Amino acid sequence: MYHFTNSIFYTLMQQKIIILDFGSQTTQLIGRRVRELNMYCEILPYNKFPIDDPEVIGVILSGSPFSVYDEKAFKADLSVIRGKYPILGICYGAQYIAYTNGGNVEPAGSREYGRQNLTTIDKSCPLFKGFDDNSQVWMSHGDTITAIPQGFKRIASTEDVHFAAYESETEPIWAVQFHPEVFHTTDGKKLLENFVVGICGSRQEWSPESFVKSTIAELQAELGNDKVVLGLSGGVDSSVAAVLLSKAIGDNLTCIFVNHGLLRKDEYESVIRNYSGMGVHIIGVDASDKFYAELEGVTDPEQKRKIIGRLFVETFNEEALKIKDVKWLAQGTIYPDRIESLNITGKTIKSHHNVGGLPEEMNLKLCEPLKWLFKDEVREVGLQLGIPRELIFRHPFPGPGLSIRILGAIDKESVRILQDADAIFINALRKYDLYDKVWQAGVILLPNKTVGVMGDERTYERAVVLRAVTSSDAMTADWADLPHSFLAEVSNDIIRGVKGVNRVCYDISSKPPATIEWE
Repeated sequence: MYHFTNSIFYTLMQQKIIILDFGSQTTQLIGRRVRELNMYCEILPYNKFPIDDPEVIGVILSGSPFSVYDEKAFKADLSVIRGKYPILGICYGAQYIAYTNGGNVEPAGSREYGRQNLTTIDKSCPLFKGFDDNSQVWMSHGDTITAIPQGFKRIASTEDVHFAAYESETEPIWAVQFHPEVFHTTDGKKLLENFVVGICGSRQEWSPESFVKSTIAELQAELGNDKVVLGLSGGVDSSVAAVLLSKAIGDNLTCIFVNHGLLRKDEYESVIRNYSGMGVHIIGVDASDKFYAELEGVTDPEQKRKIIGRLFVETFNEEALKIKDVKWLAQGTIYPDRIESLNITGKTIKSHHNVGGLPEEMNLKLCEPLKWLFKDEVREVGLQLGIPRELIFRHPFPGPGLSIRILGAIDKESVRILQDADAIFINALRKYDLYDKVWQAGVILLPNKTVGVMGDERTYERAVVLRAVTSSDAMTADWADLPHSFLAEVSNDIIRGVKGVNRVCYDISSKPPATIEWE
């Protein structure tokens, strides 16, 4: 068993695992699994290994959408890490190690995809310590290793994959063709724990408490008495960033909360009240009339987004310029935002849209205290900071607000109708303990009117659609199977209590093919 922990930095450093990203869709998931072991890790591009970082204790090579023979395949110089750190290659990482050391990688007869079972396991290997016989794994590759390099030996097979895993006999190198990071690999967490803890020697010291303490100290050292401005949205990320900075620098932080008039009912007043109560210095700017004026008659959802984004930045700028001697712009950027912005494969997965566009003359430096955290870690840190649970576990809410839940043109009356209907729906979810069982919920206001009857009179009013989904990461989502009696009560309450609505529908579309939001 290898332990690379004989450094003079051992008792002082924050240990870290480096995950070299070769473009796999599950690279983030590897990072999440490592963090779940209370071990800090960083995901970096395949060719950006931090050679002089004394805190690194192990390296993981991710999968990739490419074949090792593809002209566009990502190729890294492994000589900078071989013999210096334990290495674990996953899928493409395993194939790349074999390919660059004289092994043989060939196209599989058919794509090896889905559940398989390990028919042979070398349980003397530290990577497979504690594995069950016939352990299930998840394969997803088009090429397969048909011969491993000299000096390496096979340590696991499946019925279809002879070299499901192998190791070096002379170096701390292990490789698996399956994906231990995915749920369907039943002993996947055990394998990663064996590598990170058993082989690399992790002290498992990464925790919300340790993060808060170290980050506050780092912020105090970096920012000193400098003034910082932050655009507060009321969402989880910006909220945790605000409280963390407030703990570190107090009133030298100014949070600006812009009301674009498209928030949930009473949310503007609620955010100002909540954050003032937590000791956060916050300035509220009600710019709703300006937003309504520019959105008048606009029906295209993309145009709505652009108008709201531009006006938000302009409003934020105007207020930020009033604060003297500001030197830093703080943002609630989290790790997935940064990873997705790396654009390793040349494809834009998601455009990053935190507060931006401040005037160049302000010459601000960027402060991102959450930039290494995943969403679930942000929530844990928020709880550690004492932020109320109902704020930490709020459903996601779109940046453009209710504008993309109002199909068609936006006006004050439409916003009023939607806010009232949405409040009834969300409050009912909380009342019946359904809120935390749903990933995201809201109401959509349709542009057309429908015929109805109230009392003895004919009505011709708007229709709304209730939308509630379950999900773990918003990449896929299923419609929430809410009780019929609950839906009936909500429908009745909306029609009776919201002037201008006479019909309520429920969206039972999943993502894909639909999206969570309608626009």
